[in-house]
Amino acid sequence: MKRNDSNVVDIGSAGRAKLNDEVDQLFQLPLAEFTDARNALAKRLKANGRANDADLVKTLTKPSVSAWTVNQLYWQHRDAFDELLAAGQRVRQAQASGAASRLAEMRQALDARRESLVQLSDLASSLLSDGGHNPSPDTIRRITTTLEAVSAISDGPTLGRLTQDVDPPGFESLVSFMAGTGTTKAAQKPERVTASKTASAAKLEAKPDREAQRLEEVRQATIAAAKISLQVAKKSLADRRARSQSVESARKKAVVEAKQAEKQLREAEERFKKANAASKAATERAESMAEEAADAIEAVEEAKRAVESASKELESLFRGAFVASNT
Repeated sequence: MKRNDSNVVDIGSAGRAKLNDEVDQLFQLPLAEFTDARNALAKRLKANGRANDADLVKTLTKPSVSAWTVNQLYWQHRDAFDELLAAGQRVRQAQASGAASRLAEMRQALDARRESLVQLSDLASSLLSDGGHNPSPDTIRRITTTLEAVSAISDGPTLGRLTQDVDPPGFESLVSFMAGTGTTKAAQKPERVTASKTASAAKLEAKPDREAQRLEEVRQATIAAAKISLQVAKKSLADRRARSQSVESARKKAVVEAKQAEKQLREAEERFKKANAASKAATERAESMAEEAADAIEAVEEAKRAVESASKELESLFRGAFVASNT
């Protein structure tokens, strides 16, 4: 295993293809699962007698949120990522070209790279949200900066295994890259001015300064690259504001719905109280009427008994009178 910069770890042996695949899988996991999965892999390697590989796996650093997102763009959206790399390669080719049209070619390549950065920025926002992370403007800016950096350099960090953000090359690097060895050679081997070359020297002095022109082209290219970053940042800010407004609108709607639901709940509780009171009153009336009905039934029974008693007494009187009249 070897480190090819301070931000990434690269395991690069043909005999360790399987281990390479396992490390790649680590960097494709949700960020919260990285540490446990890394430790589990190291433990398994050690149990299999591969202590050196286990120790090296333990050195793998958990990526930052922004670096993790760039990794996921590489693993999950390879086509869009490759388009960015291709646009970056065209930018470098235009920079290295000596053709007079290279500045126009560079601008076209920069436009293509800007479009790729915007597309990947939108995808990054979705990846962050889906992964439970906040797609804040600062996070999106750091992601875009890293994407711009990996597209601007031909021999950069191992893609898909970033652990930290990557800074793009500065103005001085662009100057050195654009100017190439021409400036150095001019400094190392200045042309010797002689009397026979006086006329040529005069003509050369009349010509535009090629190195100044080249530096001006570099400056224009740097400005164009800065404009790309600015445009991407502005779009990201506009998207965040639109999303914030949408969330705020949804929040206000939810508050209104909550108040309506609370009102309906209070009304339902009031109706329940009234229904409950009516039910209790009806129950009390039913109980009272039941008692009155029981009393009425008892009164009827008493009346029946009184009638029967009176009937028997009357019959007895009639029978006594009949006997007395016959004697």
